[in-house]
Amino acid sequence: MPASILLFFLIVVGIPVAGGLCFAAFQRWLQHKERLSKLIADQTAERAAQYGAHVERIEARLRVVEEIVTDGGVQTAAQIEALREPARKARRDAVPSGDATA
Repeated sequence: MPASILLFFLIVVGIPVAGGLCFAAFQRWLQHKERLSKLIADQTAERAAQYGAHVERIEARLRVVEEIVTDGGVQTAAQIEALREPARKARRDAVPSGDATA
């Protein structure tokens, strides 16, 4: 008779308790996985935004390079010379005409 009581106790109490514990552990594991997936999604979104900003900067630089390449060279050369003229004039004004040797 004691074996049948032990078997009854195991079936009626033990299996449901073990099942409840397994179910609680599974729920906790699912919550952990949900939090982990949210963190990964947030990190992925942040990286995508950083890559988007980086691409915008590269596109802006590429537009400038395209302008330089497609410019006939005449305008670029004229702009460079226009920038050089004030520098030449400043150097001529800085050196006295008669006191070149000390």
